[in-house]
Amino acid sequence: MYILIVHVKKEMSSFDVHSIVNEMIPLVGSHVDNVFQWGSNILLRVNVSGKGKRNIFFKERKWLYLPEKKPETPDVSQSFAMFLKKHISNARIGKIYQIGFDRIVVVEVLKANFDYKIIFEMFGGGNVLLTLDGKILNCIVCKSLKDRSIKPGEIYRPPKSRFNPVLSSFEEFALIVKSSEADIVRTLATGVNLGGQYAEEVCIRSGILKNTKVFSLDNDDIKKLFDSVKNVIAQMINSSFAVIYSNDKEIVDVTPINMNIYGRFHMEEYDSFSKAMDKYIDDMEKHTDVEILKLQKRINKQEEAVKQYREGARELREEANAIYTNYQPIDELLKILCIQSQKLSWDKLKESAMKVSFVSEVDPSTSSITVVFDNLRIPLDYTKKIDANASSLYARSKEISDKASRADIALKESVEVLNKKQIEMSSAVAVTKFRPTKRFWFERYKWFILPSGRMAIAGKDAHTNDDVVKKHMEEGDIYVHADIHGAPSVILKEGKGSPKEDLREVCTFALAHSKSWTTAFSDGSAYWVYPDQVSKTPQAGEFIPRGAFIIRGKRNYEFRLPIELAVGEIKFEGVRKVMCGPLQSVQKLSSKYFVIRPKKDKVEKISALMADEFQVPEEEVSRVLPPGNSEIVSKVWIGIENDQT
Repeated sequence: MYILIVHVKKEMSSFDVHSIVNEMIPLVGSHVDNVFQWGSNILLRVNVSGKGKRNIFFKERKWLYLPEKKPETPDVSQSFAMFLKKHISNARIGKIYQIGFDRIVVVEVLKANFDYKIIFEMFGGGNVLLTLDGKILNCIVCKSLKDRSIKPGEIYRPPKSRFNPVLSSFEEFALIVKSSEADIVRTLATGVNLGGQYAEEVCIRSGILKNTKVFSLDNDDIKKLFDSVKNVIAQMINSSFAVIYSNDKEIVDVTPINMNIYGRFHMEEYDSFSKAMDKYIDDMEKHTDVEILKLQKRINKQEEAVKQYREGARELREEANAIYTNYQPIDELLKILCIQSQKLSWDKLKESAMKVSFVSEVDPSTSSITVVFDNLRIPLDYTKKIDANASSLYARSKEISDKASRADIALKESVEVLNKKQIEMSSAVAVTKFRPTKRFWFERYKWFILPSGRMAIAGKDAHTNDDVVKKHMEEGDIYVHADIHGAPSVILKEGKGSPKEDLREVCTFALAHSKSWTTAFSDGSAYWVYPDQVSKTPQAGEFIPRGAFIIRGKRNYEFRLPIELAVGEIKFEGVRKVMCGPLQSVQKLSSKYFVIRPKKDKVEKISALMADEFQVPEEEVSRVLPPGNSEIVSKVWIGIENDQT
């Protein structure tokens, strides 16, 4: 299996799902307030009595968690969300549970006399379904699989249950292990249903090498493995925290328990799995290359397709083999039904066949019957002889195996493309003149730090303008805006009570990042207000475009602000960063800086020149500069002779 080098964790494990379900239990009794859908994301907003609103977020149909802050949602939801709202708006949440030890979460929602279920599936590309009395009303993805059909009108059937290590006895565990022909880590990962990282964890805790072949284990070894499995499960059940493991470049994993396999990595504890997931996804979105992410998603789908094809082919072979293993009773049944089908009505034929102990279903309209042997449901055509039925299953198995082979070839081609892309990226990094500095969360916006230690952040476009206010503005902050149309929203964190010079600096920053820079004005004005004066709710007849806000009440203006900035080298949390901000702030924090002003005429690109001076990649300079053309007014290197322009 291919692992993306940017982030190791590709999906939630059954252990993760168990932890999230535990965190969701307090939502029982709350009411569904709203439903949003955008792309492959689903968000349920629920009202929790006495605690306000909470979020159930199913991101990219693979990550289910409870983010503290509401993700940004579209103004108009897609059709599936509208369907959910129609049926479950204001419905009360009943039980929340995991099906077995599978990656399926069921949320019961009760409205009037209706017992709905929202079902989140975190495998095979993910899915969300709404059912009523067991029947599927709607779903995001319709599928027709061998053992179940996922589409409106069908009875919802989860995939065939896998081994549940939480409830298993030692005897059941030992039977699974002893029947395996693989090494112990693969047996634990697939046969015992632990997944890769927990299988390795069990091997370490039991002191048994992971590549040990199962046939070489004695009963004492199997007991050690069983005890280690139960130890991991007990820790998971009793866990009230989560851990993020990371190295210098990336987050390696998010787990609900401490893991010995990650002993060499840095660990950071969180008091909930959702908070850890929030951190992981935020980090993933900041660092993942878009093209690589698309390729990885394609690879994940192709891996799942290969897995399903091979599993389907294996099941069909097992069914065909079971026909011959149980040759006599099946042969007699087919002969009798073939004769009766010519004499009896459909109802009589079905009534007669269902009296046979190993018959589970009969459908005379398709001449089909389903028998159960060796825990296998075997479909048969009773108008055909036993050999023809077995041959049909073998032929279907061969057909699906061929599909698996073709899908595997496509998968390998995708992996080659991804490897090539990553090599190209690695080569590009290798030839970069300077290594990039550590990137922080606020660098997705325009930003600067005041000498007082306060931070100001500003939107770069309509989308990030909304983000700055909706995600980051809190009570105690100050909202700043230049007195010009289209200027960015600027937030001074913890700005309430700031001295006048700090507020003027932030107003200068807001003005410089507006159209005043591109039009090369010499000065301008800006104002500041408190958070409760900022609103996205229009009055009758008003229209608010994306990224804009309504300001109500008194505006505190700063006039004759200079349209001038400085770009300097500062230290933030011990890390060297290039910052662009008002001259006075940069002067007090930096001993190396350039003073810049807007320039109407096109000038030589200054970001490359400054990048060489600061010894950082050019992109780190260009992303902090204001919009439009700039010219360097002066270069100040304290202790060194400076250049004036």
